[in-house]
Amino acid sequence: MPLSLPALIVALRPAQWTKNAVLLAGVVFARRLDDPASVAIALIAVFSFSLISSGIYLLNDVRDIADDRHHPVKRFRPIASGRLTPRHALIAAFTLLIVGFGIAAVVRPLFLATASGYVALMVAYTVWFKRIVLVDVFVIAGGFVLRAVAGAVAVTVPISPWLLLCTMLLALFLGFCKRRHEITLLGNGATVHRATLAVYSPRLLGQFIATSAASTIVAYSIYTFDAPAVPANNAMMLTIPFVAFAVYRYLVLVYRHRQGGNPEWLLLRDRPLLAAITGWGVASLLVLYIS
Repeated sequence: MPLSLPALIVALRPAQWTKNAVLLAGVVFARRLDDPASVAIALIAVFSFSLISSGIYLLNDVRDIADDRHHPVKRFRPIASGRLTPRHALIAAFTLLIVGFGIAAVVRPLFLATASGYVALMVAYTVWFKRIVLVDVFVIAGGFVLRAVAGAVAVTVPISPWLLLCTMLLALFLGFCKRRHEITLLGNGATVHRATLAVYSPRLLGQFIATSAASTIVAYSIYTFDAPAVPANNAMMLTIPFVAFAVYRYLVLVYRHRQGGNPEWLLLRDRPLLAAITGWGVASLLVLYIS
């Protein structure tokens, strides 16, 4: 079967590259946007992680091909549907990983080490951790934390513990919302697709979602007036309403519209959520660089 380039592009999940915007947090919150060299390095780092993450997605889809065929949505993915062969997917995956690592090595050795740690964690997730209750979501959150660390390492700025904490809590919130969506979508067939869903329940996940949502807002609120990198006039607190609105809007989408299975899709498609995130970004830039 010849290689289908459109199927390969879809399998790379380019919409999920938005997750790698986390790598820009270091250069933004360290107030280095006025340094063209730092911005260029940060963008190269994002590109490197985009290639690497797409390689991981391909490996994951090859590994989960049998389970994905039982999923009402994932069965249409290129590999599960047969539009892209596992052989072509594996060749593309290793090519992307090699190129991504090559770019990471050019950025700096420590960035390469962080990227390698991310790949090791994600491979371990695909093979083992995704089948362990709670560990599955915490490992996903760890992947986001490593993205934030990688972004800071790339431009050699201090790694804010508040940045890491907020990143982890937000990732846990999104991860638990995704598990809840899987249960409500798959119903009695949930455990066929993912074994951990036999332990999770909508009520239990509701508690996890509520605590992680509240913790995210509280942690970010404390960050706005306690982190060393924010202005001393506490103007960063003006961005709290945007974060709170975004979290609450996401909860509406999860509980009232049965969404949450595809965060990057919601980010690009839901106008109120997009407006809140855009408002937060603009307000943060004004506070950090003009205040």
